[in-house]
Parts: sequence; structure tokens; C-alpha cells
Amino acid sequence: MGVKILSYILLFLALCSMTTVKFPDAEISNGLTRAKLFLPDSLNGYYRGSRFDWSGTISSLNYNGHEYFGKWFKPGDSEIHDTVTGPVEEFAPLDYEQTKPGESFVKIGIGALLKPDDKAYASGRPLTILNHGIWKINEQPDQVQFTQELKDINYSYRYQKTVQLITNKSQMLLSHILKNTGKRTIETKVYSHNFFVMDQQLIGTAFIVKFPFTVSGRGVGSGELIDVKDNKLVFLRNLEGSETVYYESLSGYSGDARDFDIRIENQKTGRGVRITCDQPISKLAFWACLTTLCPEPYIKIRVEPGNEFRWKINYEFYTVPK
Repeated sequence: MGVKILSYILLFLALCSMTTVKFPDAEISNGLTRAKLFLPDSLNGYYRGSRFDWSGTISSLNYNGHEYFGKWFKPGDSEIHDTVTGPVEEFAPLDYEQTKPGESFVKIGIGALLKPDDKAYASGRPLTILNHGIWKINEQPDQVQFTQELKDINYSYRYQKTVQLITNKSQMLLSHILKNTGKRTIETKVYSHNFFVMDQQLIGTAFIVKFPFTVSGRGVGSGELIDVKDNKLVFLRNLEGSETVYYESLSGYSGDARDFDIRIENQKTGRGVRITCDQPISKLAFWACLTTLCPEPYIKIRVEPGNEFRWKINYEFYTVPK
């Protein structure tokens, strides 16, 4: 075994090593699939950052002896934005540009945050959370329901997210309900970062990402590390060290929700995952590094006062046909 390959394996094992600290969590199963989730907790929770929705952080999902999520990063603090696992979601901030420095703005799934200065919003910038709202957790053997209620001077809402393993199927369903309990219309967008870590496989030529449409676009690593071919993203070689791939915006999809149909397959392990949604894609990004790959489909949300918006994202785990 070459020194370079051995060093990458040791690095990946180090990234995947779990901390001995015990965080509030839950485990669910439908007999075919098992999942472990971290629970929201402003004092002791695993993730307490100001970027991602606090609900539904999945540390592990195992189907038929194969793992789909896990740690892909170096050990870090729970308040650092990217030390998070699973198909975590991020909502765009509400009225950040109109908010004055020293005032608060809202991010759904997190709460009310302080705008420290007049700099443009950057999702990777840590911010102070002023109001976490009230979280309620309902645990059942095959699902966990998260509910956050926020009452704020700018926006108020009731956000419910249920992570469910479907009975007798290798499927995980994320069901969302966002009710506007305030007096102002909520307009935002949300995407799932989908931090896939499949059987601890390093990212490279064994992976293929498929879409139901002809995809196009150029980004970081195009033509060197990755390329678009018809309806696929294909890696041209294995990633090394700190190399990354990033498409800020891929095109080719329509306004039909049937185009929200993304498959990731690993030809080496024979494992795949299919992601579908009942809402159309409004933007499609893609990011990958040595230890994870992440299709990032966005959807738009608009909720008038007193109304609610619902959407569902389904993950189907399967064996790749030979």
C-alpha cells in the first residue's frame, strides 16, 4: 500500500472517530433501517451553530449493513457551522439586508440572531443567537418529530419537521410544516446540504451523481476533477488532500417537481440513494471534498400570515443494479 493512500485512509478514520462526549440523541428503526439523530439543546446539544436548522441532524443511518452518513470533518466545536452531519437543511435569513446593525433577524430552525455590522450576510460566519424559541421533541420507535415555536418582533412561526423511517421500506421521509403565526409574509428558500458519507468511501471515480434531465454548468474542479456528461456528474479522478469541487448553480431542470430526483451511486460498494421531493427545484448546487459529496437542491417558500407551507423529501436507499 502506497504512503499517500495509507495517509488518506488514516485521515479518514480520524475524521470518522466519534467523540466520547454524550450529547442528547435518539435512535429510530423500522426493522430494515436504523438511524441515530442528535436532538436540539441550546446548552448541551451537539450542534448549536447559527447556519443550519437544528432539527434532524443525523449522525448515522444504516441500511442492510451499509452506512450513509457520518462525520466527514475534523473534530471541532459544536458552535462551528460545518461540524454537522446528515442531510441538514439551511433556510435563507429573513430581511437581513433591511436589518440594522445591533438589531435582530430570523433564520427558521434556529431563531432570532444578532446582526453585528453592515457587512453582507455570509452563511459561514458565526453569529450570536438571541432567541432560540421553544423546542419540543416527540420520539417514537420509527420517527422523531421536532417542533420549534418562535415569537419575535419581526417574524413568528411554528416549524415542525418529522424524520420517519417508512415501515417495511428502505426509505427515510422528512416531512415539514411551516406555519406563519406572525403578521408579516415569510419569504425564504431552503436547501439540504446532504453530507453523504457512504461506507467511509473517499470521493472519486467510484461515485456517479444522476439527474432526470440533461445537466450543465461549470464550477470549481470542472474538467480536472469532475465533469458533466448528459444527465450525470462524473469524477475524472479521485480527490486528494484538501481538493474540493463546487458548482454554485447547475442548470437543466424545469419547474416540474419530477425533476427533483437525484441519485448517488457508488460502483465499488454497489450502494445508492435516491432523493425526491414534492416541490420543484429553484436552484441546484453541488459540493464535494475528500470525505463527502453533497447535491444541494433548493426550494422556494412563501407563507402568508395564518397560513402554512408543507413539503416532503424522501430518501430511498438501494442496491445498484449490476
